[in-house]
Amino acid sequence: MAPAKANSAFMKPMNISPELAAVVGKGPMPRSEVVKALWVYIKKANLQDPKNKRNINADANLKKVFAGKAVVNMFEMTKLVSAHLS
Repeated sequence: MAPAKANSAFMKPMNISPELAAVVGKGPMPRSEVVKALWVYIKKANLQDPKNKRNINADANLKKVFAGKAVVNMFEMTKLVSAHLS
């Protein structure tokens, strides 16, 4: 039996919008790395809501990525970030 293939779409380097690059750095990079870098940024800037850890309080840079929203939840964040990857 062949070993399970890693999800190649998830590992494929993606182009990153200038707005997202301001947060995670220049691309191209795989979606998994983008998400990792995003969390590093969120934790370093202490943007996770202390009462509800699923919510991210956007700073000026993240608002550009989050379509102008001040607060997004983790699941919404993934969808909004996808718009900045091509």
